[in-house]
Formats: sequence, C-alpha cells, structure tokens
Amino acid sequence: MTRLRDLRGPEELKGMSHAEARVLCTEIRREIIDTVAATGGHLGSSLGVVELTVALHRILSSPTDRIVWDTGHQAYAHKLLTGRLERFGTLRQLGGIGGFPRRAESEHDVMDGGHAGTGISIAEGLALARDARGGDERIAVVVGDAALMSGLSLEALNDIGHRMTRMLIVLNDNEMSISPSVGAVSQYLSRIKLSRQWRRSKRRYDSDIARIPRVGPFLLEWSRRIRHAVVDFSQPGRLFEDLGVTYVGPVPGHDLVALDRTLRMALEEEEAPIIVHVRTRKGFGYHPAENDKVGFHGAALPPMPDLSRSGSATNGTRSSDGDATPTAKERAARNVPNYTAVMAQELVDIAEEDERVVAITAGMPTGTGVAAFGERFPERTYDVGIAEQHAMTMAAGLALAGQRPFVALYSTFLQRAFDQVVHDVCQNDAPVVIGIDRAGLVGEDGTSHQGMFTLSALRQLPNLVLAAPRDEQQLRRLLRTAFGQDHPFALQYPRDAGFDLPEIEPEPVEVGRGEVLREGSDILILGLGPIIDRGAAVADELEGEGWSVALVDARFARPIDRELIVEQARGKRLIVTLEESVLPGGFGSAVLEVLADDAGAEAIAPVKRIGL
Repeated sequence: MTRLRDLRGPEELKGMSHAEARVLCTEIRREIIDTVAATGGHLGSSLGVVELTVALHRILSSPTDRIVWDTGHQAYAHKLLTGRLERFGTLRQLGGIGGFPRRAESEHDVMDGGHAGTGISIAEGLALARDARGGDERIAVVVGDAALMSGLSLEALNDIGHRMTRMLIVLNDNEMSISPSVGAVSQYLSRIKLSRQWRRSKRRYDSDIARIPRVGPFLLEWSRRIRHAVVDFSQPGRLFEDLGVTYVGPVPGHDLVALDRTLRMALEEEEAPIIVHVRTRKGFGYHPAENDKVGFHGAALPPMPDLSRSGSATNGTRSSDGDATPTAKERAARNVPNYTAVMAQELVDIAEEDERVVAITAGMPTGTGVAAFGERFPERTYDVGIAEQHAMTMAAGLALAGQRPFVALYSTFLQRAFDQVVHDVCQNDAPVVIGIDRAGLVGEDGTSHQGMFTLSALRQLPNLVLAAPRDEQQLRRLLRTAFGQDHPFALQYPRDAGFDLPEIEPEPVEVGRGEVLREGSDILILGLGPIIDRGAAVADELEGEGWSVALVDARFARPIDRELIVEQARGKRLIVTLEESVLPGGFGSAVLEVLADDAGAEAIAPVKRIGL
C-alpha cells in the first residue's frame, strides 16, 4: 500500500483504490495537524479539503493540467502530495515552505496567491490561453464560498458564462451553507446533467422545437422555464445557471467515491464551464477545529493538544524654428492623431509580428483604442465589461500561460484594480503590459477622472517598469520596449492629440535609461511625459535671458536613471522637476531620493518640484 512518505508524486495516486486513498487522507491530516501545531497556519480550511485535493490529483495530471487554489490557504494537502513532505515542517518559517502556493517552490503551484477571489480569473486566463494555442490541458480552480462572493469572482463568472470558457470550478462550501439540500433528487439531477446523452438530446430537442412554425419560439421558452423550475425546486445554483455556468451538486466533500465520480464526469465536459458544489467541513478530522471554525481558521491558532497520534485526526518636442508649439486642442482641431490612436496602431503592428499578443479592455474598447485592435484580431481581444479587477487578474493568468497581454485602462479606473496589479501581476512578475490611458489631467472629464494618482501608486511596486513618453513617436518606441522585456510594464500617456511629429522607426530603448535633450550649466529641468514640451518652452525663455538650461527626459519613473540624474545635477544652481501627477511620492520625489542616496558629499542645488 502506497503511503504518504513513499509517494513520489501525484501521478501515483491514480493507481490507488478508494480504500488506499482513504488511508492516505488520514495520514495527510495527521501531518497537517502535527505541523500546524508547531508552526501555526491555516488549519481548518486545509483539513476540510483533504479528500477533494486527493480526488483532483487522482483525476488530473498536474502540472500539465492546472489546479488553481483561490486564496491558497487551503493548499497544505496539495503541497504534501507534490513533493514537499520532507520540508513541510518548515511551513511558514523563514526560508521554509510558504503558507500559500508559490511558483518558486513547485511546478505544481500555478500562481503565487494569498488574496481571496483571484482564482477564477486566473483559471479563465489559463483556459483562454490554452484555447488560443489549441492545447488540451484541463483547468480546475478551487474557490471557497466566501471568496466566491467577492466582486472579482462574480465578474469572472459573468465573463466565463458569456464566453462558455471550458473549465471546472469547484465551489468548496464549508461555511456559508449556500444550500443544505444534499438529497437523492439533487444527486440524480447532477448525474443527468453531466451525461453526454442528456446534453446532446437537450440541444437536439431545443433545436427541433424552435423550428415548429409560428409556435416554436413560444414552446421553447415554456419548455426551458419548466426545466429551470424543476432544477430550482430540487437543486440550488440557479445564479450560476443564469450566468451560463452549468451547476452540479451539492456533492459530499468527504466522500471519495462521490467526488471521484462527479469530478470525472464534469471534466469530460467539452463545451461549457461547470461548477461543482462540494460541501465540506472546516477542520474535518480534528474535533477542536470542527467545533471552533473561526478560531482554527488560521494563522494564529488556539492551543492545540496533540490529538492526532491518539487517533482523533480522523527626440525633441519643439519645432525646429522655435515657434510656439500648438496646444493640444489646436492639434486636435487639425485632426492630429491622439496618443490612444497611435498606441492602438502600434499595438496592431506588434501583434502582427507576435501571435501571443492579446488585448483586454474593461468595457471601454473605443475610448482605449482596443476596438481598433479588435477589428484586426477579434479572436485575440477580450472585453470583460466593467470589471477592471478581473481584467488585470485574467491578464496575469494569460501571461503566466505564455501569452503577452496588453490591458488598456483609463488611469482613474486602474485605481480600482490596484490590488490586482500588486498581488497578481507584480508579485508573480507576470509580463503584463498595462496601457494607462488618460494619465495626468484630463480636463472635461472632471475631478473623478483625473489621472493623477497612478504614478505615485505604481512607483513603489516590485518588478514593475513604469514609463511615460514625451510625444507620440516615443510612445511607439516605449510600447516596443514593453513587449521586448519580460516584466510587468506600465506605460502611461494622456488623452491629448500628439505633436504631429513625422514617423520614426520605433526602436526599443534601454529600460531605465533617460535622454538628454539639451545640455546646460546653470539650471537642470527634468521631466516625465509630454509636460517636457513645457519644459522646453521655459528653457527657451530662460536662455533668452542668459541662463544655460539642461533638459532631460527621464522616460522612466521606475527604474529611474540614477547615474544620469546625478551627473546632470553636478554644478547646477537650480534643479526643477516637471510631472502631471500628484507630488507626494511622484516623479519629483523619485529625483529627490536619487540625489539623497547617490550624490554623496557633493553640494546639490535646491530642487523645485512642479506638479499637482
């Protein structure tokens, strides 16, 4: 009989009998209890999914098939089954096994998680990437009943039902008691709904009845209502059915035979998403945790007597002649393409060369330019509706599966997805390109839409490259730069018309390298974004008064060109920073940090920050 300590990987579970698997579940519980008693951790949730974890790994072939653990605090059994038993005693310790899935730990961990509600979006991204490349791997996600109620989860369910994305969602219902009806009729309906014969006959019946002259549509509508009424009476889950996701269950979550039969049938579904409602008990097999679900949820636990062993473990911006540059409104009146249009065309050109490039918008295809991309590549364009969080996390899933997603959001709406940028994109170092449209002041859209916070918010994030072009041709170069590297890349640009500059070859630039636009010895003006054009106008005026002015386009707020800034600051009498962003934590703050950290004992001129 294969025991936990003899298990070399999850594939060995496939040859086990149900009796052997039940013994293995007992061993897993004992290991979790003994370890968490010493290290702390999320005990109740992990004990509740032991049978479910074993069942999934018996059916799926991880890591080819992907198992996503929403939140991840219930993944202890998964860790034990995927080669981490010997180090499991280091759970949540410095240098030890993490309390949540970690891609650096195992190829069986799909994402670095920790926040509730991200799993379904990640799984859909994986499934969409699979479908785009014609793969056949199976995608499953385990989500808890509380996390399912998060806005991000509901956004994902809505999109999955709309697209009919082929994937398995396992609802681990251990707390909220979504429905107590686990009865014979419910189980019988589940088996019927999962049978291929039923699904084929239902489609054939609907098609035939709809063709009846005059009364066909009426009869079809009433037929569907009757079917829904029967399901509503005998099963919960109408919400999911209304969203387009086939609901099955509830299934007893500690019955290996029932889990095995239902999950196998669900994973055979080839045409639609399925949600399997599994009823589990938090802390199952450890009586104190069963009786105190809140106290034993996680990470700091009540005192734990050792009950397991006794059996209870059940380029320039100015014209060459020096004339004043037309305003943005004047350029727009001349039908000069705006930054969004330039971005969209360049994105199409990049996608022509790289079939991995996809575009995502959250209900703003026209305003963000994604509509133009969608006209050329409809199968590579995703409009998820007003669901910025889902857009960002789905992009992370696409990126983790090898695609190169571009997420186009207004700066003001990116604020809604800040957690997803931090947790799902940056923490996983996923190569998502974020197009931050309407960055800076946007005028008529009013205070709620000013794009003045994202630069400060994003500058602190790990792995993220943050850049802004000074004109539309530099936007093309920076977009090429973004897709030419392998880290998250945020590119912010305004809503305005460009400067009507002649086209250049959009060669990528070196990440983190600024550009000196003019040399000078008295004053240094450092700018980020199109506001550099105003810096150039000021430099012209000052030089007319006898001042020698240097002008630098930083191009990147992160990583910032520290060497160039210190070099240009030497000997200057005044340093000025320009940004169309709030000053606290913004570009000017970044320059101050560089000068404070890198200038050493050199005397540095006063710094004047100009921004919002």
